[in-house]
Amino acid sequence: MYLGKIVEVAPRREIFAAPRHPYTKALLSAVPLPEPGAQRNPIILRGDLPSPINPPPGCRFHTRCPFAFDRCRTEEPTLRAAGPEQWVACHLDEPP
Repeated sequence: MYLGKIVEVAPRREIFAAPRHPYTKALLSAVPLPEPGAQRNPIILRGDLPSPINPPPGCRFHTRCPFAFDRCRTEEPTLRAAGPEQWVACHLDEPP
């Protein structure tokens, strides 16, 4: 969930094995690994954190998403099936 909107829903194993939304990927990259010295590649989100009281138009994550494009800034993505038990709200994950 990001700024009050669900961005991805899936069973726990699916979320950890194959996250689809850029925010989910960033969140999971920040989880500490239980193995000391294990290599981590955290995704550092840049950009402005929008106000939850006055969220931006379009995708609420577009101000911090490294993959945002014009459509993200104007059209809110709908939560749609991305697999048998996985749903994602992202224009990047839509079929062409």
